[in-house]
Amino acid sequence: MESRGSALDEALESTVPSVELRSSRRTVNGVDLYVVAAGDESAPLVVLLHGFPEFWYGWRRVIEPLVEAGYRVVVPDQRGYNRSEKPDGVGSYRLAELTRDVVELIGTEDRERAAVVGHDWGGMVAWSVAAHHPEVVDRLTIVNAPHPTAYRRQLLSNPAQLRRSWYALWFQLPWLPERVARYDDYRVLERTLRETAAPGTFREDELARYRRAWDRKGALTAMLNWYRAAARYPPRMPTDPIEPPTLVVWGEDDTALVPSLAVDSAMLCAQRRLELLPETSHWVPHEAPTRLTDEILTHLAD
Repeated sequence: MESRGSALDEALESTVPSVELRSSRRTVNGVDLYVVAAGDESAPLVVLLHGFPEFWYGWRRVIEPLVEAGYRVVVPDQRGYNRSEKPDGVGSYRLAELTRDVVELIGTEDRERAAVVGHDWGGMVAWSVAAHHPEVVDRLTIVNAPHPTAYRRQLLSNPAQLRRSWYALWFQLPWLPERVARYDDYRVLERTLRETAAPGTFREDELARYRRAWDRKGALTAMLNWYRAAARYPPRMPTDPIEPPTLVVWGEDDTALVPSLAVDSAMLCAQRRLELLPETSHWVPHEAPTRLTDEILTHLAD
């Protein structure tokens, strides 16, 4: 079910000035998602999936050039984030549920297939969509997000990755992570974004939009439940290589993920291309949007 045609709020629409963004609410997999879309409805479809602690707005610098290149771009607030529904219970955020959301979202565009692009947690969902439903993925692009199998192997064998993943263990605690994150107008989350990115990446006006998204009722718990569900319900990935042609783009200065995860993840793909970005952090869509978009367009045209 879908409600189309409402305009975005003016302040956010102005962040992508040269294309018309339209918002809608779409019911997929029993959950109401807020979705931003742009481009000709008959053009080839690209779905962009954000990660933690973002929302659709994290892709704003990529939407415009993709539309101008002739693509239809659809960007959801994933379940639990910003304006999308926030179902109760950790189990509602299992990777299988997040995967089904994307498969059904593609169907709301009256399409059988789409190019899928994911960053951070959005990349984990994209890996799962391509692994479990390769028939709906034309091409896959992953941005600083490990294949779940590669990530599990690194956690078990690489102390450096285990140290970098301390925050995911902290997020398993009930209520306390929410209280700390909410303290002093989300200072910890804001500081995390600033300190893990290149200086000046996140401006104050941009952080204000993130704070507004984090402050929506139930959002913090829902966002953290993605991590909790991953620990309580470990995802099961097929052993076969990823079938759709895959591009992995990786900022090498990622403070949360060891660089070898990029290679390990790419090696799990039947058709793969790996692009390493030196002097670029985890936040590639913010720090290197032009390079990222160029790589995506090259991949889509191959």
